[in-house]
Amino acid sequence: MSTTQSERLRELLEPLVRSQGLDLEEIAVDSVGRKRVLRVVVDSDSGADLDAVAEVSRALSAKLDETDAMGQGAYDLEVGTPGAERALTEHRHYVRATDRLVRFQLHEDGELVARILTVDEDGLDVEVPGVKGRKATTRRLAFADIAKARVQVEFNRKETKDMKEEEEA
Repeated sequence: MSTTQSERLRELLEPLVRSQGLDLEEIAVDSVGRKRVLRVVVDSDSGADLDAVAEVSRALSAKLDETDAMGQGAYDLEVGTPGAERALTEHRHYVRATDRLVRFQLHEDGELVARILTVDEDGLDVEVPGVKGRKATTRRLAFADIAKARVQVEFNRKETKDMKEEEEA
């Protein structure tokens, strides 16, 4: 897909996605066999549930049917949310990943796995888990120091006090 088509699709679809209370995270057009697939990824600060994804999918489909943004050929529209191990590329992604375990690739200090505690305009405070019985430590990361960041899936995370209070409420 050319940059021009990608930009045109984003300009066409982003206002519609925002009107549904969601953020347009990604657009990709792929060829799968003889078919083309338009993949649209949406999200919000509170997450996007199945009903929200279905609603925005219907709205996007109607909008695309009104235009020739995808050309004359047939295509499939797939609308979804970022996966569990999502890449963090925007400030809002870091805010949404607060309290999640993240693998950071740093420009100078190699790799770091830590939990995001707080996020502000300049960077984030993280908690680095202790190793071999040592206590966890906190560390400040500036956004400029981060080359890549990806949320990690946790299968056996221990509950925090805040989690227990939310469940009891």
